[in-house]
Amino acid sequence: MAATAHASSMSFLLSHPQPRSATPAAHLPLRPAARRVRCATDAAAPTAPPAAAASTKHRRAADENIREEAARHPTPKQGLSAWYEPFPPAPNGDPNERYSLDEIVYRSSSGGLLDVRHDMEALARFSGAYWRDLFDSRVGRTTWPYGSGVWSKKEFVLPEIDPDHIVSLFEGNSNLFWAERLGRDHLGGMNDLWVKHCGISHTGSFKDLGMTVLVSQVNRLRRAPLSRPIAGVGCASTGDTSAALSAYCAAAGIPAIVFLPANRISLEQLIQPIANGATVLSLDTDFDGCMRLIREVTAELPIYLANSLNSLRLEGQKTAAIEILQQFDWEVPDWVIVPGGNLGNIYAFYKGFEMCRVLGLVDRVPRLVCAQAANANPLYSYYKSGWTEFQPQVAKPTFASAIQIGDPVSVDRAVVALKATNGIVEEATEEELMNAMSLADRTGMFACPHTGVALAALFKLRDQRVIGSNERVVVVSTAHGLKFSQSKIDYHDSKIEDMACKYANPPVSVKADFGAVMDVLKKRLKGKL
Repeated sequence: MAATAHASSMSFLLSHPQPRSATPAAHLPLRPAARRVRCATDAAAPTAPPAAAASTKHRRAADENIREEAARHPTPKQGLSAWYEPFPPAPNGDPNERYSLDEIVYRSSSGGLLDVRHDMEALARFSGAYWRDLFDSRVGRTTWPYGSGVWSKKEFVLPEIDPDHIVSLFEGNSNLFWAERLGRDHLGGMNDLWVKHCGISHTGSFKDLGMTVLVSQVNRLRRAPLSRPIAGVGCASTGDTSAALSAYCAAAGIPAIVFLPANRISLEQLIQPIANGATVLSLDTDFDGCMRLIREVTAELPIYLANSLNSLRLEGQKTAAIEILQQFDWEVPDWVIVPGGNLGNIYAFYKGFEMCRVLGLVDRVPRLVCAQAANANPLYSYYKSGWTEFQPQVAKPTFASAIQIGDPVSVDRAVVALKATNGIVEEATEEELMNAMSLADRTGMFACPHTGVALAALFKLRDQRVIGSNERVVVVSTAHGLKFSQSKIDYHDSKIEDMACKYANPPVSVKADFGAVMDVLKKRLKGKL
């Protein structure tokens, strides 16, 4: 049931270093403030957005680029800031423990995860209406860096970074697809079903949203006056993270180092970091083994860690939640369903929604569903146990290869997000996820298997009447279907062992003869002619 084995054809390019030492203890996440911060009144807010792009009557000079143009119109300082804090705070730890974002640190003093925290009091000096209008004013522009779906919300992401240090490929601003036929014909008449196509991004996955933030911060650290000794940026990956890292590092001129599990990712995913010039190591282990190795390597060498253990990435990923609110004219959906692997993304969505609630952009947050493949479902098992004890597992092969993770780094973050939103964890078997993906494709989508996991979870929750037909539901699509074409080929050729491939639609071989063609068409269109 492995997703593909095409990576082996390029094995001559890659080497297999041996493990060195035991991995440090895992890190924990950080909880947003429970207290709601009251917003300043509209009268107290400036009359014009402080970071809005300066409007000009004339086109910029021909010898000036958009970055140089932006430098001529610097953003006024707003007194906004962000920093790292432990997540969650250790019971007996230092309540004042915090780190500058300019420090190269991935764990708290107790060995837990870190989270990026914002000065919410400073942000709350401006009303929710002010932030809504500011973000909306930037959509679809080319003004640097606000044309990006991430950096259009710069104040909520990295408020202090100089725009000249930002590395952006104008990511985000992804389509919110109205899944009209799927909801109407196959989900009991759901007329408010939407799919957030985060995979319609530069490298074909939602990972671009976080990688622009992380690589921008590395770019800042490497440049004067900070000039940190960072030789490159490294990650362990099941495919999409490596593609995003290599593209953004290539744009910035920063070396990228990628650890991939051999023969476990699609050829389309493998070729991306290779084409972008990254150093790609194909390792005879799974993702969790790659993750252990990259953590050991980054502890010894001046290589910056780019995995979601690094909470900077979540700051970019949370903007997809804010974007959903924008696309609904700041109305909150009832449910958001997110595929879960390393589990940073479910927390990122929560963080984006919750930040908007706290600052008065919206008045509530949606319920979240984390959808896992049954072959890699440690969070689902944890949820079904009543959150009693988390048990890592050895993930089995799954067509949803990007979430084939048995020991997720951000499990504590995910639990916080789900508990805070009265959320649910659901699973999907290989047949369920492939059928859901293929059925969605028949209604106009071209979904990836991970989206199939989320759609299969939706089918189950509709059958259980947990989600009603009149509720507004957003399913998050995390990658482009073209990255997983082999799984679709195998499905439609009915070549998947022990799978009925219910919606298989293979091409029909026909003689180049009018009569033969007519026979096939009459048979296929029986009752419709």
